[in-house]
Amino acid sequence: MKKFSLTATIWSEEGVYVSKCPELSVASCGDTPEEALSNLKEAVELYLDNARVLGLITDVKTALTSPHKFTSAFEVAA
Repeated sequence: MKKFSLTATIWSEEGVYVSKCPELSVASCGDTPEEALSNLKEAVELYLDNARVLGLITDVKTALTSPHKFTSAFEVAA
């Protein structure tokens, strides 16, 4: 099985930590940042397993294999 490097964003929301993989739009949560990340990894693995079964893995291939990934934080007024 091939390994992929993906991005995780984690934030606190109403007493729980929310985690999201922006490349795949998969999210999870946990009581701690570490648990949120662990749960996100499991959710992404399940998502990819399901995509393989359904023959949809090629739809996310670019997000999985792109060697150029950038993250940034910014502020907006709303």
